[in-house]
Amino acid sequence: MDCRYYDEGRCRSCTLIKTPHLAQVESKQRRLETLVAEARPGKPESTLWLEPLISEESGFRSKAKMVVGGTLDDPTVGILDPDDRGVDLRSCPLYGSDLARAFPILAEFITVARLEPYDIPARKGELKHIIVTVSPDGELMARFVTRSTESLARLRKHLPWLLDKLPRLVVVTLNVLPEHRAALEGQQEIVLTELDTLRMNMGRVVLHARPQSFLQTNTDIARRLYALVADWVDEGAPTTVWDLYCGVGGFALHCVREGRTVVGVETAEQAVIAARRSAQDMADAGLPGALEATFVAADATAWVRDKPAPDVVIVNPPRRGIGPDLAAWIESSGVRRVVYSSCNAVTLAHDLRAMPSLAPVRGRLLDMFPHTEHYEAVVLLERA
Repeated sequence: MDCRYYDEGRCRSCTLIKTPHLAQVESKQRRLETLVAEARPGKPESTLWLEPLISEESGFRSKAKMVVGGTLDDPTVGILDPDDRGVDLRSCPLYGSDLARAFPILAEFITVARLEPYDIPARKGELKHIIVTVSPDGELMARFVTRSTESLARLRKHLPWLLDKLPRLVVVTLNVLPEHRAALEGQQEIVLTELDTLRMNMGRVVLHARPQSFLQTNTDIARRLYALVADWVDEGAPTTVWDLYCGVGGFALHCVREGRTVVGVETAEQAVIAARRSAQDMADAGLPGALEATFVAADATAWVRDKPAPDVVIVNPPRRGIGPDLAAWIESSGVRRVVYSSCNAVTLAHDLRAMPSLAPVRGRLLDMFPHTEHYEAVVLLERA
C-alpha cells in the first residue's frame, strides 16, 4: 500500500507498510504458531492451522479515532506530532470512501460550530477528538470529544448543517473528557440525534453499536470471524453456550439456535444494552432461539463462580487476556470445548499454559490490522 503521509515522514503508525502485505501475514503466522507451540511444552498434540483470513490492504478500517489540532479556521484531523501539534490525515488510505468523504465535512464543521481545537501544550481549547464509525451499509456515527459541555449549545444549533452535508450521518454525540490525560474518551455521553445506535449488518446478525461500545475496526474480517466461530460452536451441537467478554454480542448472537441457551457476559453496561436490543430485533424478525439469548452486565471472572459449566465457552478478552482466575476456573470446570479469540497472542499463550487439560486442536490467524505488528487469532480448545 502506498501512503504519502508515510513517505513524507508525517505519520509512522503503519510500521510494516514497506513490507509486502502477504509477507506481513506470513511473519505473523509463524509468530503465532511458535507462541502456541511453546505454551504446550512436551505435549504430543498439534494444532491444525487453517489458512489465514487476509484483509484488504487499504480502505479496511470502519472506525477512525481522529485527534483534532490546528486552529478554529484551519483545523487538522489526524494525529499529533512529537511536539503535540496536529497532523492532518484526512486522506489516510486505511479508510474507505465513506469515511474519506466525511473527514473534510467534519473539519469544516469545526469552524462552522466554532469548536476550538484543544492545544495540549497550552492546555487550552475544547475539542480533543472526533471518533467516526461507518456501518457496512454506509451509515455513520460521529462523536465529538470535548473538555466540557461549553460547546453543547453550538453543536445543537449547527447540527442541521452537518446532517445536511452528511445525510448518512445518523448518530451524533458529545463525549466529555475534562482531564488533561492521554485518553480517547470520557464517561459522559450526550446523544444529539434521534438514533443512539449505529446498525452494523454483519450478515446473519445486525449488531447495535452504541457510542461507547467496543467493535472491531475491520468489519469485513470481523464478519468472517463471527461466522467461523459460529461454525466451530455448531460442530458440537451444544445446548448451552457462554460468551465471556461478549461486547455488543457478536459471537453470542451468531451462535443463537433453536433449543440452545446462549449467555453473554460483559462489564460495559452500554454494550449489554446494545446486545439485548440486537437479540430483540432477531426475535421480532422470527429468528428461532433469539429469546433464549440473555446478556448480563458483570465481571466474567466473578460471574462464573459457583455455576455449572456450559457445553461451550467463548472468550474474547482485551489484550491482557483472561487472567489466572478465569483460566483456573475453566481448567477445573470440566467444560469440554473453549473457543478463545485473542488480539494478543502473547497473553493467549500465557493463558493456554494455565489450562493444560485443554488442547488447541484448531487455529486461524485473522489479518485484522494490516501494516502493523498486531493481528487477531482464534483457537479451538478441546479437553484432552
